[in-house]
Amino acid sequence: QVPLVESGGGLVQAGGSLRLSCAASGRTFSGYTMGWFRQAPGTEREFVAAINWNGRSTHYADSVKGRFTISRDNARNTMYLQMNTLKPEDTAVYYCAAYLSGSTVVLRTPVAYEYWGQGTQVTVSS
Repeated sequence: QVPLVESGGGLVQAGGSLRLSCAASGRTFSGYTMGWFRQAPGTEREFVAAINWNGRSTHYADSVKGRFTISRDNARNTMYLQMNTLKPEDTAVYYCAAYLSGSTVVLRTPVAYEYWGQGTQVTVSS
């Protein structure tokens, strides 16, 4: 089990920034590929960004590329999502997720991720 807890969500004006954190417990955090997903009301959960176990491989959805940065600190068992130049369409509940993998290949589909956090709300006002 890898319990995940997100934090850092909130209300921000368009053009502003937020940094989300995902704290994981367990000794094997470094062996997991980690990802961020988001879900707005009435929509399916969508991929935002992911990072492989050692942080050397990162992937982004086209909609956030150049604005969001994913990173991880395995010593602190924490993953981050720095979100800059936020837009109203970024409004959603953001979830962190993980699956066990030592590969540089990163999967984008939610069904690949075994563990999920409870989500944190991000609201961007226009």
